[in-house]
Amino acid sequence: MQVFYGFKKLRKFKKPVVALGVFDGVHKGHAVILSSAVKQAKKIKGTSVTVTFWPHPHKEESLISLGHRLKLIAELGIDACIVIRFNKKFARISAGDFIKNILYKKIGARFIFVGTNFNFGSGGRGDAKFLKANAKKYNFKLKVFPVLKINQQVISSTLIRQLIKSGKLEQAEKMLRQPVSILGTVIKGNSLARKLGFPTANIDPHHEVMPPSGVYIVKVVLGKKIFYGVCSIGTKPTFYTKKLQHIEVHLFNFRKDIYGKYLEIYFIEKIRNQKKFSSHVNLTKEIKKDIIYAKHALSLPQKHHNS
Repeated sequence: MQVFYGFKKLRKFKKPVVALGVFDGVHKGHAVILSSAVKQAKKIKGTSVTVTFWPHPHKEESLISLGHRLKLIAELGIDACIVIRFNKKFARISAGDFIKNILYKKIGARFIFVGTNFNFGSGGRGDAKFLKANAKKYNFKLKVFPVLKINQQVISSTLIRQLIKSGKLEQAEKMLRQPVSILGTVIKGNSLARKLGFPTANIDPHHEVMPPSGVYIVKVVLGKKIFYGVCSIGTKPTFYTKKLQHIEVHLFNFRKDIYGKYLEIYFIEKIRNQKKFSSHVNLTKEIKKDIIYAKHALSLPQKHHNS
């Protein structure tokens, strides 16, 4: 997928089918719109183009980072993505000018796919009805997608954000296309876990909404390889009095130096809450129990080796 930041280096697309939206979290509702754009583009031998906005136009905390969003959009087969920087200057553009100058002149949209609840333009005055009213004038066809529901609940990034923060990861997963995950960079830590016999990758998360503190069974994607392990989110209460949040992952039978690498961590199951142990010995025993439990839950042999 080609990514364009703004319009300066934008190339002319062949028969662009444009999926328009924030697509924060790229949940199941978003996936329907994006996949339909891919399908339509293939049908007309055109180009599937996503137009997205960063930071969040409603000043909400983003569910996932922009890099994570682009990764998930690319996985759905979109050909190109235009990232519009949502600043004060852009926020002043009227809905009419957005259609005329951006969708028509700059992109040349043949089809526009949006969700029924999408708003755009100054003050959010543009919507699906406004697009429909301008479709003939600017020579594009419009497809509006209804909101997707699960158990009578509308799937939305706002709701998913709340579910993740409150630890309802299974409910959030039903609305996403995969288990709740975070993307982060491996950074140097203080090697405390290594001294206990459990080397961990310390993670600097990329602007992601985090699950509550605790110990989790995780699947980890590093490049094109998949690993399994346990992840601790919290403040290391056995070692520290300061309440600094740490995220670290112990990958089963993994010893490579991966500083600076990106990891995507998928949360499979919460094992326990964080707690303060009376000694390092007791903490070590508990970590061993966590690992045994995780491997058993994953049906992995206790001396499992990743490829």
